[in-house]
Amino acid sequence: MTLAVILRFRRDVALGVKNLMLHKLRSFLTMLGLVFGVGSVIAMLAIGEGASRDALERIRCLGSHNIMLTSKKPPDENSSQQKASFFSIYGLLYADAERIAATLPGVDTVVPVKSLVKSGKYQDRSQELRVVCTTDDWFRLVDRKVIAGRTMSRRDLDRAASVAILTEWGARRLMAKEHAIGETLTIDRNTYQIIGIVRSEAGGDGSTDTPDRQTDVYIPLSTARQRYGDLFFRRLQGSSIREKVELHEIIVHVREESAVEATSKAIARLLETSHKRKDYALDVPLQLLRQAEATKRTFSIVLGAIAGISLLVGGIGIMNIMLASVTERTREIGIRRAIGARRFQIVVQFLIEALVLSIFGGLVGMALGLAIPMLVTCVAGMPTVVTLWSLLLSFGISVGTGIGFGIYPALRASRLDPIIALRYE
Repeated sequence: MTLAVILRFRRDVALGVKNLMLHKLRSFLTMLGLVFGVGSVIAMLAIGEGASRDALERIRCLGSHNIMLTSKKPPDENSSQQKASFFSIYGLLYADAERIAATLPGVDTVVPVKSLVKSGKYQDRSQELRVVCTTDDWFRLVDRKVIAGRTMSRRDLDRAASVAILTEWGARRLMAKEHAIGETLTIDRNTYQIIGIVRSEAGGDGSTDTPDRQTDVYIPLSTARQRYGDLFFRRLQGSSIREKVELHEIIVHVREESAVEATSKAIARLLETSHKRKDYALDVPLQLLRQAEATKRTFSIVLGAIAGISLLVGGIGIMNIMLASVTERTREIGIRRAIGARRFQIVVQFLIEALVLSIFGGLVGMALGLAIPMLVTCVAGMPTVVTLWSLLLSFGISVGTGIGFGIYPALRASRLDPIIALRYE
C-alpha cells in the first residue's frame, strides 16, 4: 500500500513538472516572485542581525556589571569659550571615586581614568597619542587581549613607574618594528619603558565610547599625577582655554548583575549631593544592552514584515498562473474525471504543481539570500549574519505560500462538471 502511494506520488510529481515545462517562461516569471521574496527576507534579516550583533558586542565590551561615569562640561560654559581667556573647573573628582568605593556596599572595584592628548616620539617618528592614565584594574574590567609583554601591576602604581602599554595599531604606526617591548617611548619630554602591547579596540560613538582608541597609550595614574597634575591647556579657535579636570572617567564594577541598576541610582544621588552642576554623565551598559536587544527584536520583525510583502506578491503570482492553467486545461480535467479520476486526485495534481514552483523558487531564493549579504560585506564592509532560522523560516514561508495560494485554483479545478468540461473549447 505504501509503495503504491509512493509510486503514484512520483508519477504526479513528474506530471506536474512536465506541465510546468510546457510553459517555461511563464513558470519562470511566476517563480521570480518567490525568488526575490525569499532572497529579500534572508538578506534583510542578515543585514539587520549583523548590525544588531555589532552594536550589542560593543555594549558588551563595556561590561554588564559596570557603570560608566564620564566628565562633561556644563552647557552654560560652552558659550564662554568665545572669550579670549577662560578657566574652567568641572568634572569628576578623585573624592567621587573614593566616596563611591567607601559608601556603596555592592561595589567591587572603582577604576579612575584620566585622559590626556600628548605627542609621542620614538626615535625620528612622532604621533599624537591619547594617554590613558588609569590603574591595573582597568585591564580586568575592560577586557583587552595582551599581544606581547604585560599590563601594569599594582607595584607600578605604588612606585609611580615610568612604564607604558601601547595598542597594537599605535605600536605599528609609531615604532614600525616587530619587537617593541623594552623600547623607550618619549611622551611630552618624559620617557617611558614599553612593557606591553594590547589589541586595538575601536569603541562606539557617544557616551558609550570605551577608552581604547587606536592610538591610545596607557600609563599608571600615579605617574600622571606626579608629572602632569590636573591643569590642562588647549587652544580652540585662537582662544586660550585652561581647564581643570581631575578625572575624565570612573568605571564602577558591581558584584551582582541584579544590583547594577539600584547601584547606579545610588551613585546618581551621591553625585547630586557633591556636584552643584550636572558636569558628569552616567551610563549603564546593562540598560543599554537591554534596550539594544529590544530594538533588535523590533528591527527584525519590521524587516521580516517588509520582505514578506514580496512573498505575498509571489503567492499571488502562483495563484494567477494556476487559475490560468485551470482554464487552459478544462477539457483535460473533464477527460480525467470522465475516466474515473476523483476530485481529491485533481486537487493533489494542481497542488503538486504549485508546490514544485514554490520549492524551486525557495531554493533559488535561498541562494540569492546567501549571496547578497556576502556582497554587502565585501563592498560596503557592513557586518552581516545569516542565521539558520532565517533560512528555514523563509523557505517554509515560500512552501506555505505556494500551497496556500494553490489551494483555491486546485479546488476550482476539482469542482468542474465533467460534462461541461468535456464540451469546453
